[in-house]
Amino acid sequence: MSSTYGSGRLSREDYKKQKELEAARMAGTAPPERDADGNEINPHIPEFMSKAPWYLDTGKLGLQHQRKAKPTTTTSISESKWYSRGSRVGSAPKKYRPGACTNCGAMSHKAKDCMERPRKTGAKWTGRDMMADEAVESVNLSYDAKRDMWNGYDATQHKNLMHDWELVEEARRKRKASELDKGTTEGGPSEPGANSIEAQFASSDEDDDDDDTNVKSKSTVRNLRIREDTAKYLRNLDPDSAYYDPKTRSMRENPYAGKDPSQLAYAGDNFIRYSGDAQDILKREVFAWEAGERGNSSAHLQANPTQTALLYKEFKGKTSEIKSTRQQEILAKYGGEEHLQAPPRELLHQEEVYVEYSRTGEVIGGVEPQVGRTRYKEDVHVLNHSSVFGSWWSDGKWGYKCCKQTMKNSYCTATLTK
Repeated sequence: MSSTYGSGRLSREDYKKQKELEAARMAGTAPPERDADGNEINPHIPEFMSKAPWYLDTGKLGLQHQRKAKPTTTTSISESKWYSRGSRVGSAPKKYRPGACTNCGAMSHKAKDCMERPRKTGAKWTGRDMMADEAVESVNLSYDAKRDMWNGYDATQHKNLMHDWELVEEARRKRKASELDKGTTEGGPSEPGANSIEAQFASSDEDDDDDDTNVKSKSTVRNLRIREDTAKYLRNLDPDSAYYDPKTRSMRENPYAGKDPSQLAYAGDNFIRYSGDAQDILKREVFAWEAGERGNSSAHLQANPTQTALLYKEFKGKTSEIKSTRQQEILAKYGGEEHLQAPPRELLHQEEVYVEYSRTGEVIGGVEPQVGRTRYKEDVHVLNHSSVFGSWWSDGKWGYKCCKQTMKNSYCTATLTK
């Protein structure tokens, strides 16, 4: 890095000497260059880093343009002077001054910004009750200090507030103690320890709401917190179970995997989202969107929920009516209504009965299950046969097993030959 960067155009000899000096500094044979603060400058820093841009160039050596500039404004309230709210400077003037507020006579603001009570006739015309000038402070804060929500807060204000609340609580305790003593003397002796328990668990907020009620009739059950609402992240401590998002406090999956969600007290947020009336509300919302696209502006789930519900109910009724009408027309035209009826439950009945078969298919253990019968005719044999055609095979021909005949229309003679 050289001190002549940006200083102007160099001659050939000066440029050559400058390059030799830079090479010597990089090699360590020449002493390094120093900045304005006396710090050594690393000769290996490239030019695009060491050379300051035109809007930050001060003509001095160093890397000051690469460092963070010192703030010119204060960053905290302790380093700055805060606004003096409500304080006034000097004494009130005797007469009106040109340019002052026409309402109160102060020079620190105009009439439209005046915080005094609007007078029927301003101080400009009456010349009475002139107000002194307000103290206007010039507070110079940084970007963050201007946007600090606690900027200008005085901690002593909170101490005063706590002192006031302590006085109120002390007055409440004294009043409650006097009410308890009065109730004990009027109502006779009570159970030992009852008043102490009530005094321990009774809330101060309850005193404000139930001033006219009897002290003994107050219930302390609702003041105790019910601990049955288990947190979501404590339902299943397995790290591989359902994920709990602490930011949104949601657990979408079921923490009890493998169990029936309908039998659980909590089965995840997704189960709640897709159960109950949630799906019906989503369908109503979709119906309102589609109705709005068709030009029906009155259907709106948030603006007209009752009307939207009635329109949706009417729409469902018409849809089911049109569907049933179309179905009846198709059945009347093509038939097949008997196939829509469900088969009897006896045909769909299943049992776990152990039956053992041999290699030939005979039952050797257990009871052979009964074959369900259909609505078609079964076990109907023609021409005196006791078996069906195709139950016997011989010499490449099919036949009847009962009489060993290969002609399908032949009469069975097995009974005659026996």
